Amino acid sequence: MGSNQSWVTEFVLVGFQLSAEMEVLLFWIFSLLYIFSLLANGVILGLICLDLRLHTPMYFFLSHLAVIDMSYASNNVPKMLVNLVNQKRTISFVPCVMQTFLYLGFAATECLVLVAMSYDRYVAICHPLQYTVIMSWRLCTVLAVTSWSCGFFLSLVHAILLLRLPFCGPRKVNHLFCEILSVLKLACADTRLNQMVIFAACMFVLVVPLCLMLVSYMCILWAILKIQSKQGRRKAFSTCSSHLCVVGLFFGIAMLVYMVPDSNQREELEKILSLFHSLFNPMLNPLIYSLRNAQMKASLYRVLQKKPM
Repeated sequence: MGSNQSWVTEFVLVGFQLSAEMEVLLFWIFSLLYIFSLLANGVILGLICLDLRLHTPMYFFLSHLAVIDMSYASNNVPKMLVNLVNQKRTISFVPCVMQTFLYLGFAATECLVLVAMSYDRYVAICHPLQYTVIMSWRLCTVLAVTSWSCGFFLSLVHAILLLRLPFCGPRKVNHLFCEILSVLKLACADTRLNQMVIFAACMFVLVVPLCLMLVSYMCILWAILKIQSKQGRRKAFSTCSSHLCVVGLFFGIAMLVYMVPDSNQREELEKILSLFHSLFNPMLNPLIYSLRNAQMKASLYRVLQKKPM
């Protein structure tokens, strides 16, 4: 490269190409969804910490999921909201890489925590007599630490490979935030290594975990079919089906974005799909996993009924 080559120090987040009125409307809708997801996950985290009855492996993993969802949304949504009401949609290079790093780290960690949660439910339903022995606090801690460590190690690898690339050409990121595939398109060098590492990471945090979860839920459904009570079967099927819907959407969208060959026609669709991970998934998880749960509702009632000392 020539000595007069200019290097990109900031990017422009293109976002949605909409009218000013529509962007203001989206700002208020996204703001409400973001606030609701923070409040819902915050309430879940607070209840789990305050109520000793919820100090069990299942709620231990739910607390981690709540932290991930709040962090995941807070990494992307605030900047997205600012850009909806601001014409200057720039982001400096280092914050952009940091946003990519955190986005990938929280996403990968959530995939692995969901696997741990499905294993916990498998042991609880298929091996109830051995549950307390198998799901010891030591195993729960190991599963949680492993999930966070592996998730952010993979994210660190992606960030390091991204930092080695030169960015000297266009600076418009055709996305709502610094999503790694959109940023890689602006690099002035070969990105095949980055693409291969992304695909390998997807196999590790998407395909393998999804297969493990499907096996777990198949065993759970088989155990449910043996339940004599019709009401018990209906309740168990309702819980498992809602869990599978959320898991299917989360993993399905991620696999569509990162494992299906890219095309220019799909860029706008990917922006919309990214909203599910950033906005709707952090809002759905509390509704599906916790707030529909009888123990969680009973705990909330007990906390609300407590009189000040």
